[in-house]
Amino acid sequence: MGYRVVVVGATGNVGREMLNILDERQFPVDELAVLASRRSLGTDVSFGDKTLKTKDLDTFDFTGWDIALFAVGSDATKKYAPVAAKTGCIVIDNSSLYRYDPDVPLVVPEVNPEAVHDYYKKNIIANPNCSTAQMVVALKPLHDRAKIKRVVVSTYQSVSGAGKEGADELWDQTKSIYNPTSEVPPKMFTKQIAFNVIPHIDVFMEDGTTKEEWKMVAETKKIIDKSIKITATCVRVPVFVGHSEAINIEFEEFLDEDEARDILREAPGVMVIDKREDGGYVTPVECVGDYATFISRIRQDSTIDNGLNLWCVSDNLRKGAALNAVQIAETLGARVLKKG
Repeated sequence: MGYRVVVVGATGNVGREMLNILDERQFPVDELAVLASRRSLGTDVSFGDKTLKTKDLDTFDFTGWDIALFAVGSDATKKYAPVAAKTGCIVIDNSSLYRYDPDVPLVVPEVNPEAVHDYYKKNIIANPNCSTAQMVVALKPLHDRAKIKRVVVSTYQSVSGAGKEGADELWDQTKSIYNPTSEVPPKMFTKQIAFNVIPHIDVFMEDGTTKEEWKMVAETKKIIDKSIKITATCVRVPVFVGHSEAINIEFEEFLDEDEARDILREAPGVMVIDKREDGGYVTPVECVGDYATFISRIRQDSTIDNGLNLWCVSDNLRKGAALNAVQIAETLGARVLKKG
């Protein structure tokens, strides 16, 4: 016996990826509904070898459905997620709307799977920000061993994190550079993204950080340990898919780089590729389409007593969004619903 599953926002990048991953991982789906806004109504989407037509989110009745995977923005989520939750359908939300709500668990299944049990407070579970998701997968097993005091992270985030429009802008600007008659001014981003990097993701806050940087701090504390001190610099780079992070970690006690490498090799969801030679590390191009969070460049930081540096790469449309949401559904099924 399987589940009745709804994918909300099925025509977007993350929604389509959710459908792919539900099929790839053979999630026990008895019935599937794919929803979209009225402007995308009737659009065909693929689920394995099936083609499904999207239904109208505005008029859909969630009664009797088990799980709804939401891949729409905060505004639509604010309107429709409580409607779904009120019927008894458990919402797994990919937007930022509920991440900081104390009554909504924020879950990365490799890190805090037990948190799914708190879904009942609002019938909603939140999916973290893409840059946070891959980082906490790397941090948690090390924190369990040596307790993390402080993290300094710089991100190199792909344009797909800004949706299809972000990827289109990079593509169009790149072409226009080789054809000066077709200039493409910035629209999604604040400056030219082609052949450039932009140290600005989301809005600026009063203290000079951006909202993306604030998210990484607040979410890591909620998921792992509120006592960890974190500072982040988030940068948009001209890469289509795959977020990268340079992470500096200070521990309460000494952790040898070799032991850290062994711990990460055994950690769920992590793949260590760390050879001290040309090409002995993973880049965004190589992580696309993969489930794992890849760790490379593990080395001692000699400037502090208990420090390590590492390089972390993951497919942001998968682990950073769609995969994590499906893994939450799997965890929910295994620990709470117990149908499949």
